[in-house]
Formats: sequence, C-alpha cells, structure tokens
Amino acid sequence: MTMLARLNLLWSRAWPGRLVEGGSLHRQLLLWLVVPQIVLWLAGGLAAYKLAERYTNGAVDAALSQASRALARQLKPLDNGLLIDFPRAAQDVLEADPNDRQYYNVSSPPGAFLLGNQTLPLPPPTTLANPQINVPYFYDGSLPAARSSDDKPRRIRVAALFIRYGEVDAADRILLVQVAKSRTSREELARSILIDTLLPLTGLLLLMTLIVWAGIRAGLAPLGRLRSEVEGRAPTDLTPIQLASAPSELRSLVVALNGLFAAVQHNVTTQQRFLSDAAHQLRTPLAGLKSQTELALQAAPEGEQRQRLARVHESAARSAHLVAQLLTLARAEPDSVAAQGSQRFDLRDFARELTAEWVPRAIRAGVDLGLEGDEAAAPLWVDGNAFLLREAISNLIDNAMAYAGANAIVTVRVSRLDDHAVLEVIDDGPGIPEADLARVFERFARATGQGKGCGLGLPIVREVLLRMGGTVEISNVLPRGLRAVVRLPVGVG
Repeated sequence: MTMLARLNLLWSRAWPGRLVEGGSLHRQLLLWLVVPQIVLWLAGGLAAYKLAERYTNGAVDAALSQASRALARQLKPLDNGLLIDFPRAAQDVLEADPNDRQYYNVSSPPGAFLLGNQTLPLPPPTTLANPQINVPYFYDGSLPAARSSDDKPRRIRVAALFIRYGEVDAADRILLVQVAKSRTSREELARSILIDTLLPLTGLLLLMTLIVWAGIRAGLAPLGRLRSEVEGRAPTDLTPIQLASAPSELRSLVVALNGLFAAVQHNVTTQQRFLSDAAHQLRTPLAGLKSQTELALQAAPEGEQRQRLARVHESAARSAHLVAQLLTLARAEPDSVAAQGSQRFDLRDFARELTAEWVPRAIRAGVDLGLEGDEAAAPLWVDGNAFLLREAISNLIDNAMAYAGANAIVTVRVSRLDDHAVLEVIDDGPGIPEADLARVFERFARATGQGKGCGLGLPIVREVLLRMGGTVEISNVLPRGLRAVVRLPVGVG
C-alpha cells in the first residue's frame, strides 16, 4: 500500500464520507493540503515555545548561578562561625523590582535558616541527602501566597549552591545558598519569542494557502473545460472531444471518453445503416403489393373477398407509409444531414410551393387548405436542408388534414418574429388531449386512434428541425383546433 493510500485510509476513518466520498474535489484537495499545514504550524509553534523556554531557562539559570556564587563570596568562615558581609543596599537591589524580584536564602546546615527569605523551597530530598559541593542545582518552585486575598502563589526558578566551610569532615559545616527569581519575566520572554516566531509563520501559512488555492484552481481548470465541452453537446453529438494542453491524467480520461464515443457512434451508424437498408429492401415489394391489391380490388366482386382485399390493401399502404417514414428518419440523422449539405432558401416561396402541391390532395379529402402571408413581404431567408424541411412540413400538413377530418380548414402561415422565421400549420379539428401533448414527439407514440399514421411523423419533424437549429411546438387552439409552430433562425449575411 502506498503512502497516499494509507493517508487516504486514515483520513476516511477519521472523517468517514466527508472527504473521500462525494463533495467538491477542489474542497478535498484544499483540505488535504491546508490541514497538514495547520498541523505543522501548531507543531512548529509548540516547538518554538519549547525552544524559547529552553533558552530563557538557560539564561535565567546562568544569572541565578552567578548571583548565588556572588552571594556565597560574601560569606566568610571564622573560627567560631560565619561572617556575613551583605550590606542592606545589596539586598534592596535584589528586591527592587516587585514584578521581577530576586529572592535569596542562606541556611547552615541546609534548612536551618540564617539569612534571607525563609519561605524559599528547599531542593529535592535526594539532593539534600547527597549534595555535590560547589555544583549549582536548578529547580522550579513556588512561594506561598501573601495574606491579601488577591495575591496568588508566585512561581519561581531557584538556584541552590552547596558550599563547605571550616573543617572538611564536619557535616554541619555545609552552607546552602539559594537564589530565586520570579518566572514572570522568563515566561514573558518565551511568549515574546513565540509571537515573533509565529507571526512570520502565520503570514507564510496564509500566503501558502492562497498559493495552494490558486494552484488547485489552475490545476482543475481543465476539468471545467472538459465539463463545458461535454455539457454543451447535443445528445447525438459523438464527435471526439478536443481538449488542448490538458494534463496527462485528464488526457487519458479524454482518450477513454473518445474511445467510448467512437464505439457508440459505430453502433449507431450500424443500426442506422441496417434501418436504411431494410427500409430500402422493403420499399419495392410493398409498393408492388400495394399495386397488386389495388388491381385486385378493381376486379373483385362485392362480398367477403373484396373486404379481405381491402384490409390487405390498407395494411400494405400502412406498411409502405411506415417504410417511407423510416427512410425519412434515417435521412434526418446527423451523418446523413451532413452528407446532404445545407443551402439558403426563401421560406415564403418554400411554403407557397409546398402548399400548392398539397392543394389537390386536400380537395380530394374535402379539406380547405390555404396559405396566409403578405405577398409583398421581403424574402425570409433560412439556412438548412430544403428536402428534409419539405418532408417535415409535409408531415405537419398531412397530420392536420388526416386528423381534422372532412370539411376542416387547414391554414399555413409564414411570418418573422425577431431573429426567427416562423411557419405555422393550424387546423380547426378536435385537437389533442392535454395529457397527450407531452408525448406526441416520442417515436411510435400516437395521441389518437384515428387516421392511419404510425407515430413517426412528429418525431421526424423534431429531428429535422433539431439538425437545422430550429424548434417545433404543438398546442391546442381555443375553442377548437391545433397549432404546430416551427421556428428557424433567419439566415445572416
């Protein structure tokens, strides 16, 4: 297991589900990089405080050691005792500063008070039992609180020096000299060193955090570009992703995605080719079957046989219509549209010609088909595939005539709205139930049982307009009727 994997495991145990699973990758990376810096900052502060305390202790101990030896030099042995040459002025100097006072005590034998502050704590018992002569001992202690209620025990640092005087073998000729100093100045010095050390470290930590944050944003920027590249695509756009100057890890992901897109594109192309080939193969025999049933119907006498031939002819006509719709749907696929190319044409002339083509059929169906528009209006140029758009609008007109019924009025209207060319097909038929409007563009979905459709007309319209950058909407008209609205971007230039 690698070190990174171990850290990830430890982190997931400490904070389960917070950093490892879900959440923002930017936040996870920032926490992974900033939290160790904070831990190191705290460890560095603690180490700096201990180091400052060590150096201040050394400085204080050296001063106390020097003071204890200076005091010991003022003690001169006599034949019958000690001569203490310690003037009052020297004592006042030691105790001048109330916040940083120095205390002293002289006892002989150790613990038997002779001079100074009687409340100074004695060295540890092990040191008293076997002291080393002329070797200073240092230890922490405290002075008892004064009688005033607001005074607290003073913490002090004590230097103890054992001195032998008089006869060498006399046990009672050992002199204990103690000099103590308040720890206040030492702690203040340690805090000053700590603050002076942590301030630059804090500034460096903040600066490093900003640098890390900016670095993470810059490092994750290719992910944002990849997301934009994928989000801005149409569902049928399977072209390879182009992401320049991406990190090697992201390039491998892009290569994998492009490989997946290529495999999906191959499958889709294979299915489309199979659909187109099958439709082409079925088109000719179905047309022949339709023609033969028409001839048989003309020659068949009235009766059950004629009814059966009529049903066969109807089935053949529906099958031929389905095959034609499948072929149109195949032509509306992206690859086919790209192969057929695009051209610019006038939508007003286009609608006029197409409506004129459908007038004879509308007359035979008993439908009043007409075109509304300003004959003197300027041309309304659009870019796209005129053949596929003809198939799409023909489907809308055919649906309007088929489902509106005889004696219906179907109107084709062309206008311009802002930067879009609008073509409407409006009928006064029964319309579509509101509950079925949402699924009319689904393949093989039929909103009504009337007519001979196969449920591919409106999906073909949507696919064609999607390839041309347009939209189509179906809505009911009050009090009666249905409106299909086609919008296409107006050609520029």
